[in-house]
Amino acid sequence: MAIFKRCFVDNSKFCLIFILLNTIRDSTNQNKFVMDIQDKNKEELKSELRILLQENNSLRVQKEKREAELIIAYKELHSQNKEKEKRAAELIIANLELKFQSEEKAKRAAELIIANIELVFQNKEKEKRAAELIIANKELVFQNKEKGKRAKELIKAKEKAEESDRLKSAFLANMSHEIRTPMNGILGFTNLLKKPNVSGEKQQQYIKVIERSGVRMLNIINNIISISKIESGAMEVNVAATNINEQIEYIYTFFKPEAEAKGITLSFKNSLPLKEAIVKTDREKLFAILTNLIKNAIKYSERGSIEFGYMLKKDREPFEVEFYIKDTGIGIEKDRQKAIFERFFQADISDKSAFEGAGLGLAISKAYVEKLGGKIWVESEKGKGSIFYFTLPYHVETKAEKESNIDKEESALESSLIKLKILIVEDNEASSWLLDEMMENFVKEVLYAVNGLEAVEICRNHPDIDLIFMDIKMPVMEGYEATRLIRQFNKKTCIIAETACALEGDREKALEAGCNEYLTKPIAENKLFSFIGEHFQ
Repeated sequence: MAIFKRCFVDNSKFCLIFILLNTIRDSTNQNKFVMDIQDKNKEELKSELRILLQENNSLRVQKEKREAELIIAYKELHSQNKEKEKRAAELIIANLELKFQSEEKAKRAAELIIANIELVFQNKEKEKRAAELIIANKELVFQNKEKGKRAKELIKAKEKAEESDRLKSAFLANMSHEIRTPMNGILGFTNLLKKPNVSGEKQQQYIKVIERSGVRMLNIINNIISISKIESGAMEVNVAATNINEQIEYIYTFFKPEAEAKGITLSFKNSLPLKEAIVKTDREKLFAILTNLIKNAIKYSERGSIEFGYMLKKDREPFEVEFYIKDTGIGIEKDRQKAIFERFFQADISDKSAFEGAGLGLAISKAYVEKLGGKIWVESEKGKGSIFYFTLPYHVETKAEKESNIDKEESALESSLIKLKILIVEDNEASSWLLDEMMENFVKEVLYAVNGLEAVEICRNHPDIDLIFMDIKMPVMEGYEATRLIRQFNKKTCIIAETACALEGDREKALEAGCNEYLTKPIAENKLFSFIGEHFQ
C-alpha cells in the first residue's frame, strides 16, 4: 500500500487528470482516494485541477491548432505532392518529348547526312554528267567538223573522180591518136619498102622513120606499163652504180639533133668530177626522169634554150644531188603547177593539138623520184619558161662494190667469146628471128619450137642445150607449164622467160616455174648480154 501510495504521489498530476476525466463517475470515492494519497485538501486539489484544466485546454487548443496546422500542412504537402507528381509527370512527358525530339533530331540528322551524301553523289554525278556533256559536245563539234571535212573531201573526191573520168576520156582519145600516128608511120613505110625499085637511100630514110615510129610506140607502151606498175605497187627499184655524168652527156647527145631541128640551143653542166659522179641509184629510172623532163622542155619550147645538169647539195644531211632542167618555153600557170604531175594532165591542155604525148611523163617522173627517196617541183611563170627540179640521195659506192662492178663489166666483155647451143621457143616468127639475129655472135647451134609441147620434146632429145628462150603465151602449151615439165628431167639448162605482158607478179611466176631470168619485150640487148656474161663466164 505504501509503495502504491508513493507511486500515485509522484504521479499526482496524472492522477488529477485521471480524476478529472472520471469526475462524472463515482467522483467522491476518487477524490477521497486522491486526497488520501496526496495529503491535500479539496480546495488545493480543485485549484490544481483548475490549473490543470486550463493547461489541458491550452494543450487541447494547441493540439487542435497543431492538428489544423498538420491538416493544412498535409493538404499543402498533398497539394505539393500532387504538384510534384504533376511536375514529375510533366518532366517525364517533357523528357519523353525531349527524347522523341532528340530521336527526331538524330533521325533528321541521319536524313540530312543521307541527303547530304545523296547531294554530294548527285553533284558528282552532275559534274560527271557535265564533263561527259562537255566531252560529248567536243566530240559532237569534232564529228561535225569531221562531217564537214568529210563532206568537203567527198565533194573534192567526186570532183576529182569526175575530173579523172573526163581526163581519162581525153586520155583515151589522145591515146588513140598517139598509137595510130606511129603505127601509120610503121605500116605505111613498111609497105613502101615492099615496092620494087626503091633506092638504097630511100630505104634508109624509110627505115629511120619506121625506127622513130617504133621508138615512139614503145615509149607510149612503156609509159602505160609504168603507170600500171606504179598504181598496183609493183614498181621495183634496182639500185646499181650509176655515172650521172655519163647519163647527162648521153642524154645531151641523144636530144641535141631534135633540139637543133627546132632552133633550140641545148646545153648541160656536170658539177662533179668523174670519180665523185658515180652514185648508187636506179640507172633506168634516173634516165627515164631526165628523158621525160627534157623531152617536155623541147616539146613546149618553140625557140630559145634549154639547159640541164645537177649540183651537189651539202647543206643538208644526207647530201643530195639536185638536178635541174631549165627552158624558155610556154611556161605554166601557178594554179596548175601541182596538177601537171597528175596522170593524163597533158590531155587537158587547151592547145593539145600542138603537142604529142599521152600526158603520163611527169606523173611517172614524180613517182620514180619519190620511190628513189627524192622530191620534184617546178618554178614557172606563164610565157617565161620553166625550171624543173628534182633531188636524189647522194649515196656513193664502197670500194668492194666498185670491184664487184668491174668484175661484172669484164664478164660482159668475155661473153662475146661464148658459143652456145640455144633453143628459141616462140610462136611469133618476127620475135624468133629477132632473137636469132641478136644471138648471132654467141651461138654454135640454134633450135626452134613454136609451142611449149614442142620445146619439151626437143629438150628430151637434146640434153646438151645451154640456153632456152621461153615465150610465156603460146598455143598448145604455155611457157610456165613447159618450164615445169623440163625441170623434171633437166635442172641445169638456163631458161630465160620472155613476155610482152610485163604485168605485176609475172617475174615471180617465171622464177617459181623454174626460169633463171625474166626479160620483157622488147628485149634490151645490154640486159641480155649482161646476163649471158654473168651466167656463162
